[in-house]
Amino acid sequence: MPYYRRRRRAGGTFFLTLVTQNRAPLFTTDATRALLRTAIDRCRELHPFTLDAAVLLPDHVHLLLTLPQGDDDYPLRLANLKANFTRAYLATGGEEQERSAARVRQRTRGVWLKRYWEHTIRDADDLRNHYDYVCYNAVKHGLVACPHAWPHSSFHRLVTDRRYAADWCCRCDRGHGPIPLIPEPPAFAAIAEASGE
Repeated sequence: MPYYRRRRRAGGTFFLTLVTQNRAPLFTTDATRALLRTAIDRCRELHPFTLDAAVLLPDHVHLLLTLPQGDDDYPLRLANLKANFTRAYLATGGEEQERSAARVRQRTRGVWLKRYWEHTIRDADDLRNHYDYVCYNAVKHGLVACPHAWPHSSFHRLVTDRRYAADWCCRCDRGHGPIPLIPEPPAFAAIAEASGE
């Protein structure tokens, strides 16, 4: 069984990606999106963190979060968030993906991939790149033409906070806008393959 070393930094900022099992489009309804928001809120009550930015797509979520000083346990927060969402989702009649014999033995539900992508933010440039990645992600996936058109993103709050202009990378009037140069996380297929799913 492979062993993965996660980089941990007390009080650090982390870019995290959670993907649904088999890329199932779970987050296409207001109900499931609300369940995820509630799971995040409950997790923050038990294990505080600052949610700097997030984007929710049909089959995955990107989170940019900062932990309190002296705390480096983002895996605990992700486990809590995934478990809270999974329980609520299944309790409301949500369907899980087919589970392997190993998942059944381990009592792991077929809602999320077991593995997740994590990146420790190194500096101000890295942080800015990951804010851009979150804000542009729905455009990158072809879901909308402009960041402002995707309602399930922190982009709107970041505009209100004056971190972004409302027309950042907008293509509404001009037909095309600048495309940010954002580093691409490794393919999620590689994460799934490494986790044996």
